[in-house]
Amino acid sequence: MLDQNLLEILACPICKGKLIYRKEADELVCRGDRMAFPIRNGIPVMLEEQARDVSEEELAEIK
Repeated sequence: MLDQNLLEILACPICKGKLIYRKEADELVCRGDRMAFPIRNGIPVMLEEQARDVSEEELAEIK
């Protein structure tokens, strides 16, 4: 689980928008760019090359 203080300061490296923490998937999601950044060993990997695309359907399920 990520520290709440860290979550508050992290931003999408592409659009600088807010990220949504998905604990069950262990990733941070940017709605604006529809990308999910993985968290590995408790460390967010904020590299565009390591992110995956998020479908519209999946995005609709994320709160």
